[in-house]
Amino acid sequence: MRFDVVCFGGLNVDKLYKVNRIAKAEEEARILDYIESPGGSAANTAVGLARLGVRTGYIGKVCEGHDGDFLLQALRSQGVDAEGVVVSEIGRCGTVIGFVDEKGDRALYLDPGVSNTLEFCEIKLDYVAVADILHLTSFAGNRPLEAQKKLVEALPNVKVTLDPGMLYAQKGLTELKPLVKRCLVAFPNEHELRLLTGEDHREGAEVLLAEGAQIVAVKLGKKGCYLTDGEESHLVKPFRVKVVDTTGAGDAFCAGFIYGLLKNKTLRECGILGNFVASRVIMKMGARNGLPQREDLPL
Repeated sequence: MRFDVVCFGGLNVDKLYKVNRIAKAEEEARILDYIESPGGSAANTAVGLARLGVRTGYIGKVCEGHDGDFLLQALRSQGVDAEGVVVSEIGRCGTVIGFVDEKGDRALYLDPGVSNTLEFCEIKLDYVAVADILHLTSFAGNRPLEAQKKLVEALPNVKVTLDPGMLYAQKGLTELKPLVKRCLVAFPNEHELRLLTGEDHREGAEVLLAEGAQIVAVKLGKKGCYLTDGEESHLVKPFRVKVVDTTGAGDAFCAGFIYGLLKNKTLRECGILGNFVASRVIMKMGARNGLPQREDLPL
């Protein structure tokens, strides 16, 4: 099967608690609600793309048993091909425990589980080689990061997009250069970009362009997004909606933006689509519940 996009990242069971406020050390807060849902940054983006009609595959790692079955079924039920997912006979699946306050702000705690053990030798090269785009997101461990680097090197003709997340941003730009130099699009948020470059969204984007990224799309949260390809730049305003939970907003943005690329939209239109898909997600609890269908898109 030929894919438009193959996403490669961690797979986690998200345990999200709605709280009256996010407690600091030695403080207490009240739990108002709870949901358990499938998660993982690349997986959320994969589901977002599949809902928009994009042929999407996935690379990741889960364990045998209830949690692994839950995560695989969550992908397949949304139209994501999961044949690239490695199933381990031992270990536990990745888990994220999240606390979301009444403003939609959040604090997340990650237990990566077997995701940290994914090796390059476990990846089916022919599964990715037929994709137009390989979308990468972060892992907590070094082994899967090295696997991503080797995969990018092994497939020079596949376009690469990268959402570094906090975990990769904390490793620093030097560690990520082999991925950044191959990027069709780099998708940092404002804080991640500052960690990587020491600069604000405009100057920091220029640093990533100089390292080889063709497009930098900086996620600015309530301020929308900043886009540049070195020739044109745009600050695209967000859609104003009632915020319930910001979990998965950045992943949803990537889905909308990549969909725009596949449909040959302009740089600004890709940003509008990214902002729109993100705006639908933050109106509901969980990273995937609000993801729109293709007919919902404004462009």
